[in-house]
Amino acid sequence: MRPPTKEEFDQLREKTLAARESAYCPYSKFRVGACLLTTSGSFITGANVENASYPAGICAERTALVKAITEGHKDFVCIAVATDINPAASPCGICRQTMREFCDVGMPVYMFTPDGKSEVMKLDELLPRSFGPDDLPK
Repeated sequence: MRPPTKEEFDQLREKTLAARESAYCPYSKFRVGACLLTTSGSFITGANVENASYPAGICAERTALVKAITEGHKDFVCIAVATDINPAASPCGICRQTMREFCDVGMPVYMFTPDGKSEVMKLDELLPRSFGPDDLPK
């Protein structure tokens, strides 16, 4: 896995922070934006979208992943998430498992604070001893 270049990282931060603006969160008031960087150089953004039937909502990270997969992207450099809180929030368990389905376990996950500072962890650090497609019987 290659890390993002300085230019890619700067764009990733900008797009992730901006994606929060698209959040539809009238119930939790917890805005989340996400952005995936593909190996082809595309940036795919997503935001959380809530629903009055709470379980029907979708997180920003899964929104970005679903968009990427349905647009034909299969290889990713990294993903980032941004919220309005300090310290930076990490992806929830469902998002981590969804990332595990489509992303390399060594992929960096950047977590941005509202002012653009970041922490980074690899997916396998966020989801140790994970269960993925290779664990299913052939």
